[in-house]
Amino acid sequence: MADETIGIVGAGIVGLATAREIALNRPGTRVVVLEKERAVSLHQSGHNSGVVHAGIYYTPGSLKAGLTVRGVSLLREYCQDRRLPYEEIGKLVVAVRADEVGRMDALYERARNNHVPDLRRISREEIREIEPNAGGVAALHSPRTAITDYPAIARAFAQDVVDSGGEIRLGFPVTGISDRPAGIEVASGEERVRVDRLILCTGLHSDAVARLARDTPEPRIVPFRGEYMLLKPERRDLVRGLVYPVPDPRYPFLGVHFTPRVDGTVEVGPNAVLALAREGYTRRRISPRDLLGLAAYPGAWRMAARHWRTGIREYRGSFSMAAFMRDARLYVPGVGVRDVVRGGAGVRAQAVDRDGTLVDDFRIHRVGRVTAVRNAPSPAATASMAIAEHVTAAVFGTGRTT
Repeated sequence: MADETIGIVGAGIVGLATAREIALNRPGTRVVVLEKERAVSLHQSGHNSGVVHAGIYYTPGSLKAGLTVRGVSLLREYCQDRRLPYEEIGKLVVAVRADEVGRMDALYERARNNHVPDLRRISREEIREIEPNAGGVAALHSPRTAITDYPAIARAFAQDVVDSGGEIRLGFPVTGISDRPAGIEVASGEERVRVDRLILCTGLHSDAVARLARDTPEPRIVPFRGEYMLLKPERRDLVRGLVYPVPDPRYPFLGVHFTPRVDGTVEVGPNAVLALAREGYTRRRISPRDLLGLAAYPGAWRMAARHWRTGIREYRGSFSMAAFMRDARLYVPGVGVRDVVRGGAGVRAQAVDRDGTLVDDFRIHRVGRVTAVRNAPSPAATASMAIAEHVTAAVFGTGRTT
C-alpha cells in the first residue's frame, strides 16, 4: 500500500538495513526509525568481532543458512560500492585432536550443502603453510571469509535512510505500543508516533519490546557477555587470518578464536558468561530488574541445569587470564598470557525457549500489523541485508515469518 508510514524500533544493523530496504524499494512509503540511544549501532552491532561469516556452521535449509549466504554477497557488493572495509583474509576451522576430526568433517558436509565458496579440507602440513604458528591435526580452510567494519556499515545504512526521505529519531525509548483504528501508536513517555505498520528489531530487548505489542512471551532473551583479549602490537603477526576451533554442536557459540580486525588489532576470544544485565558489557554492570526477570523464567533455570558445568568453565576463563589463554594456546601454541592485554566485550542476545533450549535459528513473529525479530544473533550482521529483504517481504505480504 502506497503512502504508508512504517515504523522500525531499533537502530542496530538489522533495523537500519530493514529501514533502508523499505525506503529504497517501496516507493511512496515513509520510514521512521525509533532508537532509545543517542547514536546508532551502540549495542550488538557495535560490539562484535567484524567477521563476515561464509555460512559454514548453519543447518542446511534453515533461515539462518539461507540468509547468511545471500547476505554475504549483498554485503560484499555494498562495501565495494561504498568503499567500506571488506578484506577476505580467510579462516581456518582447526581440529586440534583426532576426536574432533569427525565433527570437522560433518561441518565440511554442512558447509558444502550451504554452498560455501572455495572451502576445502586441509592437512596438518597445509595448516602450517597458511598459518605458520597454528596448531592442529587437520582443518577447514575458507579463503573467502572476510572482515569488515559493521558500525561503519550501520552508519552508511542510516545515511541511506535519511537520503531516501526517511527519519531516524534518536533518544526515543519505546514505553508503549497500542493498536488503534487509525494505526499503531508508539509511545516514549509522553511522546507519541503513529505508524501504519511496525517492525521491531530490538536485539537485547527484543522479548520485552515484543511483549508491549502483545506478542508471545517466549522466547526470552538471556544475555551472555563475550570477553576478549587483544594481542600486544608486537605479537599481532602470530596469525595472518582467522583461526577458529571446531565448534561444540550443543551450543550456538563458536569458542575462543583469533580475529584480526580491520584496524590492525587482533582479538582473542570470546568466552561466553552470563551477563548480569542486558547491557552488561562489564562485570560491574548489574541490573536487578534483569536478574529478577531471569530468575522468574523457567527456561533460564532449565538451561542452567543442562549447562552448568560449561558455565563454570567459562567463568573460570573470565576471572583468570591463564585459564582463558589455555584454550587459545591449543590453536596457536606460541601464545601466552604475556602476549595479551584485556580487550573489550560484547553481549549476545541469546533467545531461550521455555524448555531451556538455546534458540539457534533466526526467529521472526508477526502479530497483526507488528512484525517482531525475536532472535537474530550472530551472524545477523553478516546476513543483515538479506534479513531486511526477508522481513520486508513478510511485512508487505510477499514472504513468510518463522
